[in-house]
Amino acid sequence: MKLTSGHLTFCTNIYAGESWMAHFDVLKDSFPVLKAQLSPEALMGIGLRLSNLASIELLEENHLETFKQWLVQEGGYVFTMNGFPYGGFHHTRVKDQVHAPDWTTRDRVEYTLRLAEILSQLLPEDMDGGISTSPLSYKPWFKDALEREKATVTASTHILEVAEGLAKIYKKTGKIIHLDIEPEPDGFLESGPEFINWFENELLPIGKTYFAAQSGLNAIDAENLIKKHIRLCYDVCHFAIGYEPHTAIINELQEKGIQIGKIQISAALKAKLPASVSERTAVLAQLGRFDEPTYLHQVIARKNDGSLLRYPDLSDALAAGENPEVEEWRAHFHVPIFVEDMGLIQSTQSDITEVLNLQKNNPFTAHLEVETYTWEVLPTALKAPLNDSIIRELAWVKNLL
Repeated sequence: MKLTSGHLTFCTNIYAGESWMAHFDVLKDSFPVLKAQLSPEALMGIGLRLSNLASIELLEENHLETFKQWLVQEGGYVFTMNGFPYGGFHHTRVKDQVHAPDWTTRDRVEYTLRLAEILSQLLPEDMDGGISTSPLSYKPWFKDALEREKATVTASTHILEVAEGLAKIYKKTGKIIHLDIEPEPDGFLESGPEFINWFENELLPIGKTYFAAQSGLNAIDAENLIKKHIRLCYDVCHFAIGYEPHTAIINELQEKGIQIGKIQISAALKAKLPASVSERTAVLAQLGRFDEPTYLHQVIARKNDGSLLRYPDLSDALAAGENPEVEEWRAHFHVPIFVEDMGLIQSTQSDITEVLNLQKNNPFTAHLEVETYTWEVLPTALKAPLNDSIIRELAWVKNLL
């Protein structure tokens, strides 16, 4: 739905259903209910997540035309897509395979270009469109810095190939579509500084050479093309896990002319770890309720001296939970954004408030997407009917903005 500070939606990665028809069936059931509550008179946006399989199926027969007609009938529109998870995302063990296939592969390129083709046909005429994607690859898969650097060059070249495809779509249709890179803990790009360093010192130099060879573009035109079609997906949960200074990062991106394609509005877990053994044990017990086998739940711990420790998953952090040097944890578990206090542990809701206040006062993107995909694996006390939960989250954001 269109607000003064941007288009607000939710991401359909909350729904199970990896085939197109299974995903569409859930959408047909839920979207009219959501729209009636949240945007009964005006059009309402959808943040569409398609698996690789669903993206192939949607372009077969007349499925895309049927979907377009349904959107018109129901008063919906698609302006942003989630192209991060390629394969199964529910009812299966995902963990680090959420990054597979990574940006070193042709599969990732072909999948993303297919999403761009779909979005170009769904996107309203007067809007730009975005596709969020993985932060190149997953650091623990590579044994040393040399391997990671080789992979970064390959991944960056593939991303430039997608930028070239997006530029062709713009030339053909007049529609701007951008690929929005989404940093997360243990990704090749996991923080604001890492993203900016990659963009300026890897992507742009490689890109200027690439577009000179491919299209004869000069350095200035190549940089403009890259900055138009490659942007940052600002997932508030991911940046909060790293204790990042939101205002400073967003200001630096704007100063450097690097655009933010989308804010993913999401909350992480956080907890203070008391020095008292009994109190700490109680906090760790509450955190342990979130240790589940489907998704990666990376933890970044802050020590008493301000330095950070990283754990690849919540189970690893829990095994080291008695470390007396650690005073706080932030965990990658998307929890309901309308909940801040969960007893002995909290959410990073205040980070969302900070980022959305920046957006409200000086909009830096047109795309706002609530992304809480963990409803099925939440502890029982936080579970609620899915439609009710989505409505409550979007209403909370609307009230804030």
